[in-house]
Amino acid sequence: MGNPPEQSGFARLRHAAFLESMATDLPRNYATQEVNHLTLAYFAVAGLSLVRELHLVDKDQITKWILTFQVHPEAHDDLDNGQFYGFCGSRTTQYPSNNLKDPSHNGSHLASTYSALAILKIVGYDVLNIDSKALLHSMKKLQQPDGSFMPTHIGAETDLRFVYCAAAICSMLKDWTGMDKEKAKEYILNCQSYDGGFGMVPGSDESGGGTFCAVAALYLMGFIQVDLTSNLRESGSIDVQLLLEWCLQRQAADGGFQGRRNKPADTCYAFWVGGVLKIIGAYHLIDQSALREFLLTCQSPVITKKLYFTTFENSRKVKTLINFPNWSRCFFTDSFF
Repeated sequence: MGNPPEQSGFARLRHAAFLESMATDLPRNYATQEVNHLTLAYFAVAGLSLVRELHLVDKDQITKWILTFQVHPEAHDDLDNGQFYGFCGSRTTQYPSNNLKDPSHNGSHLASTYSALAILKIVGYDVLNIDSKALLHSMKKLQQPDGSFMPTHIGAETDLRFVYCAAAICSMLKDWTGMDKEKAKEYILNCQSYDGGFGMVPGSDESGGGTFCAVAALYLMGFIQVDLTSNLRESGSIDVQLLLEWCLQRQAADGGFQGRRNKPADTCYAFWVGGVLKIIGAYHLIDQSALREFLLTCQSPVITKKLYFTTFENSRKVKTLINFPNWSRCFFTDSFF
C-alpha cells in the first residue's frame, strides 16, 4: 500500500470534522466516561471554537441541553441544607427533584459546573441568567478550612483542580461570594514546591497541571498581574523567579513540554505549562517553532477525513479515539449509548 501522504502543517478542517463527530457521534468506547459527559462536551465545543468552526453545531440546542443539568433547590431554606446546587456531569448523576432530600441523590460537581458555564460562555449565552445565587451560596460550603475545595457535598478529594474550578466559576459569574479568596490563596501558596512548580496538594511533587491550576486561579482572583517577568522578585503571592525557571526547564529537547522532570514530552503540557508562561508574560521565552514541530509530529497521519493528536510523538496511543464502529449519538441529546 504505500505510505500515507506527508502533512506539512496543522490540518484545521480535518480536526474540525473530528471535533464535530465528538460533539454528535461519540464512540461506544467512551461509555465508561458517561459521568464526565459535560466535560467531554466542553472539549468538543471549545475545540470547535478554537479552530473557528463553531457553526458546525447548533448553539441554541447546546444551550438548552446544558441548562437541563443544573440542580435547583426546592425552597429557599434548602440553600443551607449542605448540598451543592451546581451542574451534574451526566444524566446518570442526575436524579428527579423529589429525590434530592437524600444528599447522595444530588450529583452536582464543581468540574461539571465549570464545564457547563464554559460551554455556555463559548456559545454566547449570558450565564448571568442562570440561578447563580443558589450555585454560589452552596459552593462556598464546599471550601475547606485550609482553603481547598471539595468537588461535591458528599465528600471527595481536595486539591488545586477544584480551587481553580471554583475561581473560574466565580470569574465567569462575575461574583466572588462563592469563595474565600484569601483562604484559597493561602492554600495555593502552600502547594508551591521548592523548585518553583506546584503540586496538586501541599507537599506533593510538582506537575504541569497543578502549576496551571495554581497560577490561573491566582490570576483570576486578582492576586497576580500580567507580565510578572518584568519584576522578577519574590512577590506576596508566588516566587516568580523559581516558577519561571521551572516552566522553562519543562521544554524538552524534542521541542515539546513535559509535565515533570525526567518525563517524556506530552502534547497536553503545551497547554498546561504554556498557559502558565502566557499568564506571567513569558511565553516569548520558549522555542515556539520547536514546540509547533513537536505538536505536528503528534498529529495523526492524513489517512481519513478526521484528525486527532496523540499523546506522544509517533505514538499509537491516542488521547481521543476515532473511527470505531457502532457510533452512537450522544452530545446535545439524551439518547446516550
